Amino acid sequence: MKFGVVIFPGSNCDQDSYYCIKDVIGRPVEYIWHQETDVSGFDCIILPGGFSYGDYLRTGAVARFSPVMQSVIEHVERGGRLIGICNGFQILCEAHLLPGALITNNRLKFICKYVNLRVENDTSDFTHLFKKGELLRIPVAHHSGCYYADSDTVKEIEDNGMVLFRYCDSSGRATPESNINGSANNIAGVINKKGNVAGMMPHPERAVEGLLGSTDGIRVFASLVERMM
Repeated sequence: MKFGVVIFPGSNCDQDSYYCIKDVIGRPVEYIWHQETDVSGFDCIILPGGFSYGDYLRTGAVARFSPVMQSVIEHVERGGRLIGICNGFQILCEAHLLPGALITNNRLKFICKYVNLRVENDTSDFTHLFKKGELLRIPVAHHSGCYYADSDTVKEIEDNGMVLFRYCDSSGRATPESNINGSANNIAGVINKKGNVAGMMPHPERAVEGLLGSTDGIRVFASLVERMM
């Protein structure tokens, strides 16, 4: 299984993602420059965190029109796996590969810290090595991480088991206080109906070694490898 990590102007988590796949997971991985138009050699593509195009207009809005994105969309249509992390999640929503949008945090501040997450779906290609209800500790770093969708879309997401992770407290309760950015229903990550595209605001690639404070993020990538091998 081969991974590709897209680099947009302003990406700053591409090396973290590359290191995670190559040195922690031990799988083949290559960088994909944003002007590439052929991604056919990859099984899973990662859109990393950062500030693509300086968040000009709004987060992910310009990156959505990068030349590589048409190839990424075709990759998804062929059944390839795709995960967007933080800014990558924002880009996926802008490209309508995932429902909803990421808007400014309700506290109007940049948030950078470890948070608690509760696993909501343990059957997807991205989470099947977790257990439903399991608590994770994974860092966030964003100013526009508030997940928003209209009430009908949120209901559809919930009814179809498309929520992967939810912000919660240390006891696993999805409380208003634990909802760090005001996301609808404390949603921290979602998947598409087909099950091959995932987006999450927390950074699993920053939680892959004990030295970093947590190894809970490893299983997001290990789940993909095991499911696709």
